[in-house]
Amino acid sequence: MTTVAEWRDVSRCYGALRAVADVSLALRAGEVTALVGHNGAGKTTLIKLLLGLIRPSAGAVRVLGLDPAGRAGARARQALGFVPENVAFHGAMTALELMAFYARLKNCAPARNLALLERVGLAEAARRRVATYSKGMRQRLGMAQALIGAPRLLLFDEPTSGLDPASRAEVYATIDRLRADGATVLVSTHALAEIERHVDRVAIMHRGRLLALGALAELQRGSALPLRLRVCLRPGGAARVAAVLPPGVSCTPVGDDTTLELVLAPAGKMALLRTLVNLGDAVEDLDWTTPGLEALHRQLVAASAVPEARA
Repeated sequence: MTTVAEWRDVSRCYGALRAVADVSLALRAGEVTALVGHNGAGKTTLIKLLLGLIRPSAGAVRVLGLDPAGRAGARARQALGFVPENVAFHGAMTALELMAFYARLKNCAPARNLALLERVGLAEAARRRVATYSKGMRQRLGMAQALIGAPRLLLFDEPTSGLDPASRAEVYATIDRLRADGATVLVSTHALAEIERHVDRVAIMHRGRLLALGALAELQRGSALPLRLRVCLRPGGAARVAAVLPPGVSCTPVGDDTTLELVLAPAGKMALLRTLVNLGDAVEDLDWTTPGLEALHRQLVAASAVPEARA
């Protein structure tokens, strides 16, 4: 698969502070990658390096094989579309006027501007002044201007920061449309639970280090985090279930005696299901809870802290 951009063994220091440490990460064509971690994880530093705004203290950064902070930086940045955490536009202008302005800056014809606004769900508001836009609409306008010139890679830095639930859903819908269209996108976010359904791969950062990289399903399989199963039973069924549970499965009543929560290792999933099926009509319903990105992040952060505690 074609690599659009990459960080190779990259570190970035500010005096004694190491904001990014030995990160190697490639962004592949046609994929949406989430760069996740809490504040201070190094996500924005990695984006600034990719934009050529800062240079690495060690290692190399490349966009389409070019150094974005070097002599070919202008050519490298032409391949990028960027939406910062807080977009700021002149409120007196309409969306179409702003798009025409940015198209001129990028030396692009404005013919596709309305189509780009439609792509992010703003076609009906294209002739409204931006001062009347909600923050979520301004964020999607930022995405539309980032799409001008058909950049090879789109960078979104905390695109849902400060947005209400409806606006966040609209931003994720835009990311989904870009994903369906085969765009290459990097989304930096600390909204771990929300982003996992909208990306192909996840890069988990903590204190400047890359802790894990891969598809969420792959990371979940490798984590060995416990699974949770809520079992709804007919009256009297709890005792029957407790009597036949395989080894290693913990059982906790929830509310009354018709609901149990079972916790087990992933390797025991099929054995437990076969056991429950053999109970026949004693079991009315099953509801699996698979550990998500939040749980995976907690486990990796805790594991990374162990060597520090021993030092």
